Amino acid sequence: MWMISLRDLQFRHRRFSIAVLATSLVFAMTLLMAGVSASLHNEIRRITDVIGADSWVVAHGTLGPFTGATVVRADTAEAIAASAGVEAADPLVILRSAMQEPVDLDVNIIGYRIGGLGSPPVTEGRTPRGPGEAVVDSFLGVGVGERMSVGGRTLEVTGVADGITFYFGTPTMFVSLEDAQRIGFSGKPLASTIIAKGRPTSLPEGLDVLDSGQVRADLERPLASGSQSIDFISALLWLTAAGIVGSIIYVSALDRTRDFAVLKATGAPNRTLMMDLALQAIVLSVASAILAIGLTQLLGPTFPFAVEISSSSYVSLFGIAISVGLLASIAGLRRAVGVDPALAFGGA
Repeated sequence: MWMISLRDLQFRHRRFSIAVLATSLVFAMTLLMAGVSASLHNEIRRITDVIGADSWVVAHGTLGPFTGATVVRADTAEAIAASAGVEAADPLVILRSAMQEPVDLDVNIIGYRIGGLGSPPVTEGRTPRGPGEAVVDSFLGVGVGERMSVGGRTLEVTGVADGITFYFGTPTMFVSLEDAQRIGFSGKPLASTIIAKGRPTSLPEGLDVLDSGQVRADLERPLASGSQSIDFISALLWLTAAGIVGSIIYVSALDRTRDFAVLKATGAPNRTLMMDLALQAIVLSVASAILAIGLTQLLGPTFPFAVEISSSSYVSLFGIAISVGLLASIAGLRRAVGVDPALAFGGA
């Protein structure tokens, strides 16, 4: 039976090739959607890991330092550092601004105390040694030694880091605490949060302490609607793929009406016809999945931010592709089962 199915696919290779191409595009889009969703959540984990704080002290009632607009006094860090259970504490400023030179681009700004907590790892160059210097994400496309204008201040790039984007791939730059305060707070000694190694057992009045898990949850909150939209689009794409495969299998069943009549006249049971159609649908789906992997490698770099497709997503693609094939084969099964064996002998 499997030889009959494969020979039929070979006979209708043009139709099969068109179906594989169309289905592979749909599968590729589902992979890219999964990669986008993974990237949005992975960059949240990476940015909090880069800062490396155990505790984040914020103004009372603030859900998190990244989304909240309420500030605290920077010198609060000294009181927190003196609290039991804390090894070190430093102020941190988190802003969103715009770079005017060398290109117009929105950027995230993180201001930290030089030599203190929150210092970024660099893959090229060095970390800032004082005001007027910055470490930028490689996605920004600005190299070591170049100058840029951000928030009305001119900064020199001394280092480049990888994977420090957040908020839909927006590039991030780490600058001195003083530069961030001048950009965001007109030079006032304020901070978005006080980060600490350890967890303070007591806090000054009007402050709350968050752990890294709570900070990540706060960062993910604005992404909730976007993630739901991605999941909804992915579900529609899977249904589209099933529709393409199902229509091809149904048309194939119509074309093979006399073939099925011959098989039934020679005693072939219905399960044989079902296996015939299922095999064609699975071959089509798996071939589409293989081509889709190649398409994602071509299309991924064209996205405006990193698309991170995990190995498990590729494995899941084949599992879902086979399921889609089996589901789609039902479209032609009813037609095949209902064929009158008399057609094999030229009957009505």
